[in-house]
Amino acid sequence: MSGGVDSSVAALLLKRAGYEVIGISMQLWDYSEKEDQPATQGSCCSPEDMADARRVAHTIGIPFYVLNMEEVFSKEVVDYFVKSYLRGETPNPCVKCNSEIKFNVLIKRAFELGAQYIATGHYARIRRDAQGRYHLLKGVDRGKDQSYFLFSLTQKTMAHVLFPVGELTKAEVRSMARQAGLKVSEKAESQEICFVEDRNYRNLLAEYAPQERGRIVDTEGNLLGYHTGLFRYTIGQRRGLNIRNGMGPYYVVSMDREKNELIVGKEDELLSEGLYAREINWIMEPPHTPIRVEARIRYRHSPVSAIVTPHARDSALVRFSTPQRAVTPGQAVVFYRGDEVIGGGWIERAVKEFEQDAKELCN
Repeated sequence: MSGGVDSSVAALLLKRAGYEVIGISMQLWDYSEKEDQPATQGSCCSPEDMADARRVAHTIGIPFYVLNMEEVFSKEVVDYFVKSYLRGETPNPCVKCNSEIKFNVLIKRAFELGAQYIATGHYARIRRDAQGRYHLLKGVDRGKDQSYFLFSLTQKTMAHVLFPVGELTKAEVRSMARQAGLKVSEKAESQEICFVEDRNYRNLLAEYAPQERGRIVDTEGNLLGYHTGLFRYTIGQRRGLNIRNGMGPYYVVSMDREKNELIVGKEDELLSEGLYAREINWIMEPPHTPIRVEARIRYRHSPVSAIVTPHARDSALVRFSTPQRAVTPGQAVVFYRGDEVIGGGWIERAVKEFEQDAKELCN
């Protein structure tokens, strides 16, 4: 229970359905040094959120526990976030938190408390077929669908996961909360990363990374300016480049970590025909031959038709039907067929243009 309306209604629905429900909140970040300051608006997992979750649990009549997970969260999510940026990637900590914390550590802790299932407020659905296999589907509310963040779920895990609000729209969830007298019914949604203060992740990274001044060059290698740390930029970024040669606008198209160079180009140079992905998780049996999917390279990205060619060691080559803008290493690529999540992985690098043999392989 995060203290938001979605997880609160999830608990309410399960209680009404006859489940024996316990509420669990995760303490992920130490706010003790900020006790005299309010949490950043739009953040999550704050002390105020814990208090809201406790009040909801009391209202619906269920036990409530707070589990301290600061150490594992720091290791699995915060350290990952920092190291990924310092490698020149743009990480997605929410995906990592789901895979490593909620559906790994938390589910084990829940079992220790005697639970048989873990339920969350995600807008997604799980279906079991006649053969006993579990399918991960988009939430009914397409504007709130969160299946993108859940591609790492396995058959073993899904057997113990429930998404009670996946069949509902956000408006229906808020209406249920109002009718039940839950004080969080109109609470704003969490938008920011819980461990990043003032919405400025660069300040956090600056604590770990030196101010490494380096060259800003175009795709031909021409010097256009200087940067003060690659971690301050992301693929597709236009603002804050401070290039004044009169030939702009320029966009970040890639980074060369070895040379400490930021590479910029015109907007059409952001396009890529495909990508390489690592750490692929397939919800069902992994394919052994190329398959056609709809690929989503960012949470709010409209899926594009693509061919996925599996490689050894859980990697894959993805070729889009039409070139895509700002393919970003460190982000997740998730594969769909209609409403169903087939699998997904982490973008290792963009492929600007395929060689002829690769094009033939992917066609």
